[in-house]
Amino acid sequence: MTTTAVRKEGPAAVTPSPTVGSHLRGYWGRVRGGDIGALPAVLGLIVLCTVFSVMRPSFLTAGNFANLFTQGAAVTLIAMGLVFVLLLGEIDLSAGFASGVCAAVLANVATKAGYPWYVAVLAAILTGVLIGTVLGFLVAKIGIPSFVVTLAGFLAFQGIVLMLISGGSNIPVNDEVLVAIANRNLPPTLGWALAAIAVGGYAAVQLLRHRKRLARGLTADPMAVVLARIGGLTLILGIAVYILNQERSRNVLINSLKGVPIVVPVIAVLLIVWTFVLQRTSYGRHVYAVGGNKEAARRAGINVDRIRISVFVICSSMAAVGGIVAASRANSVDPNTGGSNVLLYAVGAAVIGGTSLFGGKGRVLDAVLGGAVVAVIDNGMGLMGYSAGVKYVVTGVVLLLAASVDALSRRRAAASGTR
Repeated sequence: MTTTAVRKEGPAAVTPSPTVGSHLRGYWGRVRGGDIGALPAVLGLIVLCTVFSVMRPSFLTAGNFANLFTQGAAVTLIAMGLVFVLLLGEIDLSAGFASGVCAAVLANVATKAGYPWYVAVLAAILTGVLIGTVLGFLVAKIGIPSFVVTLAGFLAFQGIVLMLISGGSNIPVNDEVLVAIANRNLPPTLGWALAAIAVGGYAAVQLLRHRKRLARGLTADPMAVVLARIGGLTLILGIAVYILNQERSRNVLINSLKGVPIVVPVIAVLLIVWTFVLQRTSYGRHVYAVGGNKEAARRAGINVDRIRISVFVICSSMAAVGGIVAASRANSVDPNTGGSNVLLYAVGAAVIGGTSLFGGKGRVLDAVLGGAVVAVIDNGMGLMGYSAGVKYVVTGVVLLLAASVDALSRRRAAASGTR
C-alpha cells in the first residue's frame, strides 16, 4: 500500500518592504554606481542660492524671486523640448531661432493681421510642428546628421525672422492675454488653490502607486519615504507661494504686484504632461529604447524613424511655446528674439539638469532644474554687478562640469555593470 505525502500549503510569500535605511543605502549604491540623476543640479542650486543670498541679500526678496521665474521661463520651456531630442543622442541647434520664427508668426497674426490671441498661438505652435517635421524628416529619412540639419536651420531661421519682421524693425505684441502670460500674476487665493491641487494630485499618485506595488507583491518604497516626498513638495510649494503672494510693488497706491506669475502654472502643466508621456506611455518607453540602442529597438518592432521625427516635432513645438513666452515678456518681437544666448542656455539647462548628451537618460524635470540653475547664475551675477562676459564664462564652466559628470557617471555605470 502506497502512501502519498500531502504537502500543506502555507500562506503566500510576501515580498518584504525595504526599510528607510535599506532604501537610503540602495540609493547611495546607485549614486556610487554612476546613477546620479539630477543630484548635481539640486546641490548646485542650493549652493548658488546660498552664496548669492549671503553676498547680495536682495537676491532673496519676493520681487527677485518672481523675476527668476519670468527670466528663465522661455529657456526652460525650450529645454523641455530639447530633452526629447537629447534622449535619442541627437541635437537641435536651431531651437533658439525656431522659437524666434514662431514668435514672429505670433506677432504677425495677432498684431498685423488682427486675429484673436488663440488663433495667433495656434499659428505659432503649428509653425513649430512644421519646422520639427521638416527637421525630423531630413534626419530620419534622408539620413543627414542632426548636427548638420539643425545648424543649417540655425542659419536659415535667422533670415526667416528678419523677413517676417521686415528687416531690423520690431512688431509690438499688445493683446492683453498674450502680454499677461509673462507679465501678470494669479490672485493669491488661486495660487494657494493650485498649490493644494498639485500636492493632492502628487500625493494621490504616490500613494496609489505604493498600494498597487504592494498588491502585486512587488517591492515598494517605505511609506516613510513616500510621505517624506509628499511633505517635501508641500513645504517647497508652500514657501514659494507664500513668498510670491507678498506685495512686490514699490508703490501700492499706483499698482499692486503680488501673486504667482501666470507663466509658473503654464510650465507646471507642461511638466506634468510631458513627464506622463515619457514615463507612463508606450511612446515614452519607445523613446528611451531608441535612445538606449537604436538597432535593438528596431528589431523589437519599434518604428525608429517615426520616433526620431516625433522628438524633433516635440522640440520645435516647445520652442514655439518658449517663443510665445519670450514675446509676451518683451511685449514685442525683434531680430534678437530666440537668438543671442537662448539656444546655449536651453541646451545647458537640459544637460546641467541631468539629461545625458549620449542619449537614453533624462527627464523633463531635468530641464526645469537646469533652467533654474541657469536663471540663478544669470540673475545672481547680475545683482553682483558682473558683466555679461563673466556670466557667459561661469555658465560655460558649469555646463562643462555637468557634461563631465555625465561622462564620468556613464563610465562608472559601465564599469559596475549597471548599464
